[in-house]
Amino acid sequence: MIYIENLSRDPSFNLALEEYLLTQRTDLEDVFLLWQDEPTVVVGRNQNTLEEINQAYIETHGVHVVRRLSGGGAVYHDQGNLNFTFIVQDEKRSHFDFRRFTQPVIRVLTEMGIQAEDQGRNDISINGKKFSGNAQARVKNRLLHHGTLLFATSINDMVACLHVGEDKFASQGVKSTNSRVTNISDHLKRPMQIQSFKQLLKDRIWLEDGKDAREYVLTEADLQAVELIKIQKYATWAWNYGASPPFNVQCGKRFDWGKIEVRFQVSRGTVKDMVIYGDFFAARDITELTQKLAGIPYQQAAFESVLASVPLQDYIPNLDLHGWMTLLF
Repeated sequence: MIYIENLSRDPSFNLALEEYLLTQRTDLEDVFLLWQDEPTVVVGRNQNTLEEINQAYIETHGVHVVRRLSGGGAVYHDQGNLNFTFIVQDEKRSHFDFRRFTQPVIRVLTEMGIQAEDQGRNDISINGKKFSGNAQARVKNRLLHHGTLLFATSINDMVACLHVGEDKFASQGVKSTNSRVTNISDHLKRPMQIQSFKQLLKDRIWLEDGKDAREYVLTEADLQAVELIKIQKYATWAWNYGASPPFNVQCGKRFDWGKIEVRFQVSRGTVKDMVIYGDFFAARDITELTQKLAGIPYQQAAFESVLASVPLQDYIPNLDLHGWMTLLF
């Protein structure tokens, strides 16, 4: 496994670096990174940004907003939060397997005297309170897994930045974001700085990899390529916010594994400009699916006819044809 030291605090650069390593440096072995951001809200690949953030607070306090390559929900980063990334070969293209990458983190915390466990589809918790959210993305035979580690994050700032729907609170039986998150530092027997925690995590995960672990230093060519991706994508309004099309049909439903919202226009009885939002994890680009539905009559039979011939599990693994019909009609 290769470790890459990334000292940047620029969220647009850091997400561009992940994409570069995932899509362009396929010659590298499995990659491991630890990195931090300035105060930032990172929204999931398929989310409607403006519905996930407190725009007024973010503008007043100079918080960055960036969209990542992977699905899932919005998360908050600051310099009390440590992010970890694995980029590995995944020839079998298996379904989303988060435990493979969360377990090394849990083992490190166990050594520190903290009992952590996987919770739900993609979180790690301590005493039932979340401190890590994880997400994944695949490109061809390579898999990106990244997660947050709330070490000494400002929970008040996090709550102020994120606009979390009341339906999510109701479904989880809690009243606020504060009541269901925690910092790792609150559970330490002895005080520790985040940089010491970062070094400990790096050393332990490298130790598990044994003699094959080595460090790779980004070259000037690497840095220029990452900067180009940043400028063309992660630093743009089009990627981070995007223009939501006008719509006259809106369907939404929360499932046990995530929330989906579909918006589209119906013009002269046919579907136009469909967009699918949510905190789900998509195994393939969800726009491929919306393109298949463009131009069909807005009728349940027409939707069923098209979707019955589509490998739906390749897009959202947990949603079958019946689930789609329940959502749309």
